[in-house]
Amino acid sequence: MSATVQFIQYDAEKLEAKLMAGVDSKLDEFLKHFKPVQPAEYLTRQQVAQMFDVDLSTVHNWCKSKKLNPLGIGSRVYFLRSEIEASLIPLNK
Repeated sequence: MSATVQFIQYDAEKLEAKLMAGVDSKLDEFLKHFKPVQPAEYLTRQQVAQMFDVDLSTVHNWCKSKKLNPLGIGSRVYFLRSEIEASLIPLNK
């Protein structure tokens, strides 16, 4: 059971252009509201120390002074990259 649709006022090129314009407008509207979710990136103490070129004891001191928020599972300690970047403060205000 198939239906036949006839477009009398449009030739193939005009129909294709109309369809593409409709698809483009819907796609543009979708992309305005689409925000891809980035997965959380966890860093180890060593990676944080390398990131800032400091010693592990400095990372430990930053945790004790609440400058960094460590997360743990078992005996492992991790830091969210987004929280580390958010903890940076501008020097020139």
